[in-house]
Amino acid sequence: MARIPHMASFFLFLTKLSIGQREVTVQKGPLFRAEGYPVSIGCNVTGHQGPSEQHFQWSIYLPTAPEQEIQIVSTKDDSFSYARYAQRVRSREIYVERVQGNSVLLYISKLQMEDAGEYECHTPNTDGKYFGSYSAKANLTVIPDTLSATMSSQTLNKEEGEPLELTCEVFKATAQHTHLSVTWYVMQEGERSQDTKIISLSRDFMLIPGPSYTERFAAGDVRLDKLGATTFRLSIGRLQPSDQGQLFCEAMEWIQDPDETWTFITKKQTDQTTLRVQPEVRNFQVNMTAESTFAEGKPLELVCVVVGSSRDPQLQGVWFFNDIEIASVNAGGVLGLEKGYKERASQGQLQVSKLSSKAFSLKIFSAGPEDEGAYRCEVAEMARARMGTWQVLQKKQSPDSHVHLRKPTARSVGVSTKNQQQTVWEGEALTLLCKADGAESPLSVSWWHFPVDQTQPELVAGLGQDGTMQLGPSYGGPSNHGNIRLEKVDWATFQLDITSTAVTDSGIYECRVSERTRSQARDLSWSQKILITVKSLESSLQVTLMSRQPQVKLADTFDLSCIVSANYSDLKVPLTLTWQFQPAGSQDFHQLIRITHNGAIEWGNFLSQFQKKTKVSQSLFRSQLLIHDATEEEAGMYQCKVEVYDRNSLRTNSPPKATAVSHPLRIAITLPTSKLRVNLSSQVQELFINSNAEIECSILSLSTGNLHLAIIWYFCPISSNESWLKILEMNQTNVVKYGDEFHTPKRKQKFHTEKVSQGLFQLHILNVDDGDQGRYHCTVEEWLLLTNGTWHKLGGEKSGPTELKLKPTGSKVRVSKVGWTENATEHREVAIRCSLESSGSSASLFSVMWYWYGENSESKMLVHLQHDGLLEYGEEGLSKHLHCYRSSPTDFVLKLHRVEMKDAGTYWCKVAEWQLHGNPSKWVSQASDESQPMVLKVLRSEATFPSRICSSVPLLYFLFIYPFVMFILLLLCLLCLYSKARKLATLSSNARKEKALWVDLKGAGDRTRNNRNEEEDGEEDN
Repeated sequence: MARIPHMASFFLFLTKLSIGQREVTVQKGPLFRAEGYPVSIGCNVTGHQGPSEQHFQWSIYLPTAPEQEIQIVSTKDDSFSYARYAQRVRSREIYVERVQGNSVLLYISKLQMEDAGEYECHTPNTDGKYFGSYSAKANLTVIPDTLSATMSSQTLNKEEGEPLELTCEVFKATAQHTHLSVTWYVMQEGERSQDTKIISLSRDFMLIPGPSYTERFAAGDVRLDKLGATTFRLSIGRLQPSDQGQLFCEAMEWIQDPDETWTFITKKQTDQTTLRVQPEVRNFQVNMTAESTFAEGKPLELVCVVVGSSRDPQLQGVWFFNDIEIASVNAGGVLGLEKGYKERASQGQLQVSKLSSKAFSLKIFSAGPEDEGAYRCEVAEMARARMGTWQVLQKKQSPDSHVHLRKPTARSVGVSTKNQQQTVWEGEALTLLCKADGAESPLSVSWWHFPVDQTQPELVAGLGQDGTMQLGPSYGGPSNHGNIRLEKVDWATFQLDITSTAVTDSGIYECRVSERTRSQARDLSWSQKILITVKSLESSLQVTLMSRQPQVKLADTFDLSCIVSANYSDLKVPLTLTWQFQPAGSQDFHQLIRITHNGAIEWGNFLSQFQKKTKVSQSLFRSQLLIHDATEEEAGMYQCKVEVYDRNSLRTNSPPKATAVSHPLRIAITLPTSKLRVNLSSQVQELFINSNAEIECSILSLSTGNLHLAIIWYFCPISSNESWLKILEMNQTNVVKYGDEFHTPKRKQKFHTEKVSQGLFQLHILNVDDGDQGRYHCTVEEWLLLTNGTWHKLGGEKSGPTELKLKPTGSKVRVSKVGWTENATEHREVAIRCSLESSGSSASLFSVMWYWYGENSESKMLVHLQHDGLLEYGEEGLSKHLHCYRSSPTDFVLKLHRVEMKDAGTYWCKVAEWQLHGNPSKWVSQASDESQPMVLKVLRSEATFPSRICSSVPLLYFLFIYPFVMFILLLLCLLCLYSKARKLATLSSNARKEKALWVDLKGAGDRTRNNRNEEEDGEEDN
């Protein structure tokens, strides 16, 4: 399907040619070219008539004026160019090259940024008529040149055969999709005008070597590698003299045009690197290096070195001992050994090797007297012939080297400690050095220990000449794993390390050094001793506990210091410190906090709040415990316990090496003395009725510290029967709670307290009336909030009384003072009366409050008949038991519906007079008066038969419940009997019906007999 549009276009093109239609085409755009580089745009005309050589005119439409044509150059008219391009056309910077008569190329040799635009190619008409297209356009975009190629300029002097590496950094920042090609060139001397291509990486990412480097590229000697995004490395494995010259790198940036052809748009070259290659030197000399003497059993190595040869010659080496060939290494690396030396090589005693292309080695690992003599090496330069055989080019020998066996000499042994100290602390590392003098020779060593008060030594460790280590029986167990280490520092020095010493390691240590020789019948031996003392950590460990303030006030801060002293403080041994506490009255100490040797903190669970209020500071030999906000729970005995470890015991989880406990220190917690002082002076306030009162509570002094205050206001009415009543309390958390007698919404609205300042509180009484007359005082308490969230009361003080009086208003209430005593029978109704001596003013209203108290109970308000007629009961449920009403203008009645024994006691009433005052008008209590106590005695009533029945539950069940249950059971029995009788009657009837179905087929006799039987059966049933 994709070929159909192309076929249609092809047939359309043939149609145009057949009818002679002119068509002008230009190179397909858009085209992207870089500033400063040339560009060519092709134009072709077909289907024209007239001469075969057509003329072309080139114009441009700039992006700033896309509708304005600017003429550039023409093949027909030299004056065609506008002034903008005339100079560049005259200087041949812009010109038209004719490819054929109907095809041209527009050349711009150096693009400028303002050359960007839409180029139009126009052909003047040479036909008889206008038919077809006479111009075509292509868009050209000029982009900045961002390509860069850099390489540091340098001069390199190399020898033939050496490697070479050069790197070239190529970078581009073109926004369009472009490819890079990188080529390395060498410009040889005398041929400056011609560059020799070494190798290139094409835009298609293919490596293409130059003609002179094709074979070397195929052999891998010449390489071009891309390292990262911008680095290109040229590598030549073996330089040749022909590589000498000026080397540089050239980078080209390519872009693919819409017609799918690639065109380079930028090109850059790096600075040049001068390379000089020194040709190889073909002549050489042979030298041999070896020690003139050697010790028996020690290695002996002889090295044969070639000097002055080419870089990498093909060499063959032969070794001679006392003019006898013993070993050889040919040019191919094949080793050859004589019979005696072949056995030594198989046993690992001898090694012949080629150290490098110009060095050969002969090494005897354990030389003996038989190796003493003259050694010589011979080196030949070889070349491979055409048939694959080796040909000797030249041969050289080294001078003879005489090697002699060194005779063993007497030695002395010295033993010392590494730090020159023979006394160490338990757990400290001990390093013993044993050093022998004399000539170098294989030595073995053994360390022995003489414990204190013992004469027989114990083997600690031994090290043989072959490096085999042996531990003694007492030092090779799992408990000492890794604790003993013996190493050979050099040929004559042996070091014994005990990483963690114990007290049992004290004693004398002896080092025995032995030397084995082939010429001696027995080993030579030397020894030396040293005394070592290991002191226990516990011997100098002391712990002291102190405090600057053993007497601590409640809520204060106190600190305890635990000081550890030891003579080994500079060792920085791991310590674990535990703070312990014994509360008052206890016999056991409990863990408060434990600080381990690595700084980890483990809290005890004895005092839950202890972690929140404690700060611990710890140094190497000192720990401080700081306890904030002391409470009585922190009173008791304190002590600190120190455990000292060594590094080995920490690794193996062993118990501590030393433990010490301080003396116990008692901390006593005392309460702070309260300094609270309140104004004790008495005051009197006389106010008008319905005005507001302010009762002050003045604090003269307070205790210091983070304390909180609670204030309680009390009131004592004028009546002598009343005691002090709590109005309200504002506790230490500023929560206000009213007293029982002031808990009504009306009372809460009337009384409230205010904290004016730190030393002044006020009680506000709104709309003072007669019931507010009396004495007031406040009680102030100091409270301390402890860390565990509990409050502790430090002290309290009561202020002086303030008496509140009302100024006379001319109104006075008088209640009858006649005493009253009555005996009432239980469950009867009782009425108690309270009478006024006069009915008062017609503008007045009255309220009455009834009170009661028994023998063993406090007084309480029963009911309040307010001046507006509303009833307010003192407790829930009283409304069913009693009722209060006004029977006449001067009489108030309290009626008890059913008197009970608990109602016995003393009753009295309090009557208050109310009148309207103020603007707006408001009812205010003017005056009040109380009655005399009225005594009510309740007598038990005599029990009647119905009451006895009702009062006895078992008797009630017996008389009423049990007969009913028996009747139900009897009825159920009768129903069961009736049901069984009906079932029997049904069964009999069914049996008679079955007998009647039988018919006697044998004769009448049988029927008669059957009838007789049926009659008999009927009689029996009857």
